[in-house]
Amino acid sequence: MSAARPRPNALVWLLLSAVVIGLDQWSKAWVLSSLPEFEPVVVIDGFWNWYRTYNTGAAFSFLSDAGGWQLWFFTALALGISGLMAFWLSRTARGHWRSAAPYALVIGGAIGNVIDRQMHGHVVDFIQWYIGDHAWPSFNIADSAIVVGAVGIAVFGLFDGKAEKKAG
Repeated sequence: MSAARPRPNALVWLLLSAVVIGLDQWSKAWVLSSLPEFEPVVVIDGFWNWYRTYNTGAAFSFLSDAGGWQLWFFTALALGISGLMAFWLSRTARGHWRSAAPYALVIGGAIGNVIDRQMHGHVVDFIQWYIGDHAWPSFNIADSAIVVGAVGIAVFGLFDGKAEKKAG
């Protein structure tokens, strides 16, 4: 009697995570070598600047002035969430992209920012959107991947739940 073949899982989507990490780290290397600190470089006047800044905290500089312990806290949190999502990928069918892609985006973004925290002691941010005097906090490619992934998890989770209720 032969053993059943394992069901193909969605771990292949970790390639998307690797692409996010690569783009994120490449963009941050460009920023560190090309952009002045704390001086806006206009991309689209009235809307978008390159603005090199640093964040020792999390989103919206949460806990940025906490004294240093937050570096390890956010590193452990990002690694824990990434590990959990990688586990979920291992339990997700390969073709179920509406779960797999968002998980992979969050993993890639989280690891991209962990690399910054460990290499520099902070995250490098450089994208700044604004209208008039109102600026959105600066962010980076990793942050964008985390947000898009989290929105995907929420939206697709809502739609998948409704589809399952109708089918059942």
